[in-house]
Amino acid sequence: MECRPANGDSDPNQNPDKNSVGPPSALTYLDPHYWDERFSSEEHYEWFKDYSHFQHLINSNINTSSSVLELGCGNSQLCEELYKDGIVDITCIDLSYVAVDKMQSRLLSKGYKEIKVVQADMLDLPFESECFDVVFEKGTMDVLFVDAGDPWNPRQETVSKVMATLDGVHRVLKPDGIFISITFGQPHFRRPLFMDPKFNWSMEYNTFGDGFHYFFYILRKGKRLIDEKEKDQKHNDPLINMYQDELEGEDYLFRTNIDADED
Repeated sequence: MECRPANGDSDPNQNPDKNSVGPPSALTYLDPHYWDERFSSEEHYEWFKDYSHFQHLINSNINTSSSVLELGCGNSQLCEELYKDGIVDITCIDLSYVAVDKMQSRLLSKGYKEIKVVQADMLDLPFESECFDVVFEKGTMDVLFVDAGDPWNPRQETVSKVMATLDGVHRVLKPDGIFISITFGQPHFRRPLFMDPKFNWSMEYNTFGDGFHYFFYILRKGKRLIDEKEKDQKHNDPLINMYQDELEGEDYLFRTNIDADED
């Protein structure tokens, strides 16, 4: 079944703006106008490393026949990399009309006509139920946490937005679909939200990165076990030991804001 909206730099693996300075505060990421202005002038930026760093995890979890929904595509080249790996049934969404227009033009110029790009809000997904095999997000949900306050007890407004996103993802996933989330968020902060009793998916995760690790969560719909509600996966959080290229990237601004809340 085709998913459709319901009624009612020279090196593609490098960031051309790697050394650019981000906004003065991570709270700026909550302003839609900021993204429209940014996407108007910025051609490409990859949050949380480029595809080559987690390609092995994608290939282990996504079939080439899968229908994929990407939340918050921005100006990332992720959908293009998935397409090159043989995954062609891809729908990208972004809240910014500027990002959508520029992404559509870029994909058409490269001949990637099968990839669909839709202006939509991840808090209110405009798609029919149970129509995607995979929903994917890379750093998009992290924006919701920039003003969460205490990470152990986030503000209710933040929780409501996160749960609205997860409700929508769970709804549009097929009965055996998977949700992949790439994030800064450590398991002890994400598990209470991901594993809310209303969801019937299981949770596992991997890490990737050089000095600093990012988390690659895999939530498998229909695979949750009864005793998984109390299951507490043992893990050792990786030490924060960034290399110079990570210190210079905009990810570091985002990370330091989160760390400040955790202290």
